[in-house]
Amino acid sequence: MEKDDIIKMVREGLECITGVGKTLVLDDEDRKVIAKLEEKADQMTLMGLGRGDNKGVKAVLQSDVIIPFQTTMEYKWPCGPNVLLMHEDNVVGEDINDPEKLQSFENDAESLVIGNIVVYDKGFLTALNSKSDPLVVVMPPKPCDEVECLSHVCNAILASPSPPTDEYLKEKMGLQSVHGTGSFLLGFNFECCQCD
Repeated sequence: MEKDDIIKMVREGLECITGVGKTLVLDDEDRKVIAKLEEKADQMTLMGLGRGDNKGVKAVLQSDVIIPFQTTMEYKWPCGPNVLLMHEDNVVGEDINDPEKLQSFENDAESLVIGNIVVYDKGFLTALNSKSDPLVVVMPPKPCDEVECLSHVCNAILASPSPPTDEYLKEKMGLQSVHGTGSFLLGFNFECCQCD
């Protein structure tokens, strides 16, 4: 199967997913722009908690093909966590979308809940020097089973871009910034590495 045919098949598959709108294929120039936008975004303080590290976008940028796609409110986000709060190599918090689990953390005096973000031990935050030893807000890559299952496709991953990259992608796709719409990045490879 030709690479262009595989890309067409992936785009058609994506566009069949509820809540997915327009798609586009990015080129090498787009990769460079996104890498710079994400580098700047990583330096900004996220949610007042620490600097960012969008590991998802970094992973997607290494893929053979990158396809951004528009999302609406009907789009079902990948299973969480979609945000991890890291300190050194330890996970100290995450986003939680299960209302019952979130409520149990709200009832726990040791935890701090900000929206749907949970810090497991709020005492840890007060002992933390945010200037010299900040938390890192990590957005990990997420699997994309709907694309991974297609023939001639492997390592299909999703990433949630930073707001500046989201704006860039919407502009590239000719989309208005409308409340309830967003963008995701899909990356995939044509051939899998069979590493031992």
